[in-house]
Amino acid sequence: MPTGATTQTQKSALDQAQLDQLSINTIRCLAMDAVQKANSGHPGLPMGAAAMAYVLWTRFLRHDPRKPHWPNRDRFVLSAGHGCMLLYSLLHLTGYDLTLDDIKQFRQWGSRTPGHPEHLLTPGVETTTGPLGQGFGNAVGMAIAGKYLGALFNRPGHEIVDYKVYGICSDGDLMEGVSAEAASIAGFLGLDNLIFLYDNNHITIEGSTDLAFSQEDVGKRFEAYGWFVQNLPDGNDLEAVDRAFRAAQSERQRPSLIVCRTHIAYGSPNKHDSAAAHGEPLGEEEVRLTKQNLGWPLDPAFYIPEEALAHYREAVPKGERAEADWQGRLAAWKQEFPDLAKEWDRYVRGGLPEGWQSKIPVFKSDEKPIATRSASEKVLQAIAPLLPTFLGGSADLAPSTKTYVKGLGDFRKGNYGAKNFHFGIREHGMGAILNGMALNGLIPYGATFLIFSDYCRPAIRLAALMEVHSIFVFSHDSVFLGEDGPTHEPIEHLPALRAIRNLCFIRPADANETAVAWRVAIERRSGPVALALTRQNLPIIDRSRYGPAEGLARGAYVLAGSKGKLPEIILMASGSEVSLALDAYEKLLAQGIAARVVSMPSWDLFEAQPSAYRDEVLPPAVTARLAIEAASPFGWERYVGTQGGVIGMTRYGASAPYKALAEQFGFTPANVVKRAHELLGR
Repeated sequence: MPTGATTQTQKSALDQAQLDQLSINTIRCLAMDAVQKANSGHPGLPMGAAAMAYVLWTRFLRHDPRKPHWPNRDRFVLSAGHGCMLLYSLLHLTGYDLTLDDIKQFRQWGSRTPGHPEHLLTPGVETTTGPLGQGFGNAVGMAIAGKYLGALFNRPGHEIVDYKVYGICSDGDLMEGVSAEAASIAGFLGLDNLIFLYDNNHITIEGSTDLAFSQEDVGKRFEAYGWFVQNLPDGNDLEAVDRAFRAAQSERQRPSLIVCRTHIAYGSPNKHDSAAAHGEPLGEEEVRLTKQNLGWPLDPAFYIPEEALAHYREAVPKGERAEADWQGRLAAWKQEFPDLAKEWDRYVRGGLPEGWQSKIPVFKSDEKPIATRSASEKVLQAIAPLLPTFLGGSADLAPSTKTYVKGLGDFRKGNYGAKNFHFGIREHGMGAILNGMALNGLIPYGATFLIFSDYCRPAIRLAALMEVHSIFVFSHDSVFLGEDGPTHEPIEHLPALRAIRNLCFIRPADANETAVAWRVAIERRSGPVALALTRQNLPIIDRSRYGPAEGLARGAYVLAGSKGKLPEIILMASGSEVSLALDAYEKLLAQGIAARVVSMPSWDLFEAQPSAYRDEVLPPAVTARLAIEAASPFGWERYVGTQGGVIGMTRYGASAPYKALAEQFGFTPANVVKRAHELLGR
């Protein structure tokens, strides 16, 4: 096993090869020390990937450590987030606002160096990674965003958006299906602004990749996807890595994958190429032996040679020059294209065009019943042309989800300015890609059936964790999609999505609630939004008789029944069951029973309201409460209490016309009235 170069820290000058090796070993030893101090973490990847990451960060990555949010910076995504000490070391060394004390607090309470990189927490971390493959998909989304923004803003002789997206992925990333979906669409779209290093170290947690992955030629797979692939037998060969990056940067038709044969825990005498270095510290004795092997001082821990630090910190003036040069180009562009400049400034600050809400359609109650997916389509057709950063598509379901916007083109290779995406049947990849687009300032939406939210769930959770503005559109939201049967009829999905913290989940009751839901979705800035829309037609609620649809913005509101007088019973529902509750309400009213109907399209929005408002909508004194929702009743107990009831789904659905299903499962006015009487003891 090769050893590292002898340290030259006592010399005032080093030749380039010595400086390179010193700088690389600085990463390796910082990673070892941080993981050992925490007694937790993954030292192997940073040690094995240090050399190729060093080449990228010191020779190719265009970034300004003092301005980590510079719009035209290159993006770096560590998809293999378990190796985060590689990223933290690079951020500290190149001059980001991440101190050595932060490094020493790796994986500790309140630190800015958590066990996997977290967006918004650590300066320079572009996305939250760790669930393998998600970061890869995010990077594809970032590259898509770069292409779209370039088409939107660049003009001949004026390229103000030309960043590249670089990343490091692992064996585990490329085993996960989400990366395969994302890689496939990246190749199809010809995203030549995307360059990934594959840390091909042949080791996973259980041991060698011979256990489960040795039959596959990843390079050939990516070539089949349409990628430009280069194979490097030695990831520590700096000049070979350099040449590979230059070739990748010159590629103008395809995304690039540089397959680098690396060695986990490089330099460790006993854990080199061992799974023992994947998820646990090397151990005090092995750290000592490794430092000796690398020619590194045993003390102090977290030692950074002055020469190495000075070399890395060249990134600061280099980044300042690059950013200043770009600012000059931006100023010239703004002078020549003042209208575009206004749009650019709005994009950078995350603003929306004035008056866009005025184009949201209003639906009249005397119009024909309409599915909320179709009402959503009308809203999209009206607002999408007005919102330059709003775009999206579906996982091959646009005719069913009603999410294709006419006249705005199809995003594909050579037509990067179009606003309709065809993600293909790739829900996993779609979710991760949406998050990457949102991380780059776009407002993207992706659509599929609600049952397939299971395929999107990891990305939805990460969107909520990162507080990014991804919008997930789910149609066919209940058993009432009918004949397709239980494989396609969601039951547990509503409570499952409601359980995701910081996801704003909205299930509108009619066309006008859908219109308000879209306004809320566009304006929200603190996290993702999911809409659940019907396949079946619903009546448009007469707002001259019942509460205004604007109440959706508060999550729940009194739709029918006096606010000033306590009702005897409260009927509460979401989505398509709200009109059912209204029908039952009228029957109860005719029987002399004072009822109230509460539309509850979004528990998340409702819980954010002041307690006084929540008590006004659901008076604590009224204990007779009945919730109606064609889904698992799980969760409704918080609103109906111990004396209330729920009409929900306690079994899977069935294949039949939706009206027959409604009858069989008790979603009828007669059954609601019957249950109301039971709760009232009459």
